[in-house]
Amino acid sequence: MLDVCLLGTSGMMPLPGRALTALMTRFNGSSLLIDCGEGTQVSIREQGWSMHDIDTICITHTHGDHVSGLPGLLLSMGNAERTKPLTMIGPKGMKRVVESLLVIAPGLPFEIRYQELTEKVHNIMIYGYELAAFRVKHTVPCYGYSQIIHRAGRFDVEKAKQNQVPVPAWNRLQKNETVTMEGVEYTPDMVLGAPRKGLKVTYCTDTRPVPEIAQMAKGSDLFICEGMYGEPEMAAKARENRHMTFTEAAELAKEAGVAELWLTHFSPSLVRPDLYIKEARDIFPYTKPGKNRKTRTLVFDKD
Repeated sequence: MLDVCLLGTSGMMPLPGRALTALMTRFNGSSLLIDCGEGTQVSIREQGWSMHDIDTICITHTHGDHVSGLPGLLLSMGNAERTKPLTMIGPKGMKRVVESLLVIAPGLPFEIRYQELTEKVHNIMIYGYELAAFRVKHTVPCYGYSQIIHRAGRFDVEKAKQNQVPVPAWNRLQKNETVTMEGVEYTPDMVLGAPRKGLKVTYCTDTRPVPEIAQMAKGSDLFICEGMYGEPEMAAKARENRHMTFTEAAELAKEAGVAELWLTHFSPSLVRPDLYIKEARDIFPYTKPGKNRKTRTLVFDKD
């Protein structure tokens, strides 16, 4: 089970009733935050979720509307007596920017472990899931992220017997561990069937539509993508500033074959995003406008 909450949907500046874009997910006792604009911790509190369980923060890029909430959030986590390390992932140069911000948040009681991204695609295994970070096209180095929950195949008793796997090893192998008994190594594939469908959420903002986005979002249960402009007449401005329109995001969702699209990172001038949803839905019917604290719980298929 994967809980997903779009904490805010505003681009450039927070507005009354529209917090800056950020996403938080919860899986198996671990929480992931993607981006942290001004006021993100307020949205977390309003949602009733805990900041204390955030193990990983991913930064798409270091523009202020995506990182300005970090000092307050990290101070709040420290004041809650957090001591375990925090992993922070983002494009090259992120560490320098974050440490500059933390001049006003000194003395944190926990370590921040930075992982800067330099390649087009990074695949990171962390806290029981996979993070796929992929470079997109903005005015500064910027990455999108897919959170992928893999699901092993069912335990196959006959397969275990055929491979002469001792019964005492079954339980650990079913948990995807490798077991050595009496000098013989046993691997999970010796007792498990084919992998089953897992869960996948892709988050992408501040970019032009590029083929890599559709490739990395392919098959996502939920695709959260920027739609800075809904108005057709703003297409030229979107190209100029390296952002996307609603219809461009819908085209990516259609190409990627995702189950559902949430639009986010709206321009402050876009007061009523819902007025422009129809054009996007004509391209991809399962398009929805994002809003503060829009939440979804994704569950594994029953098989």
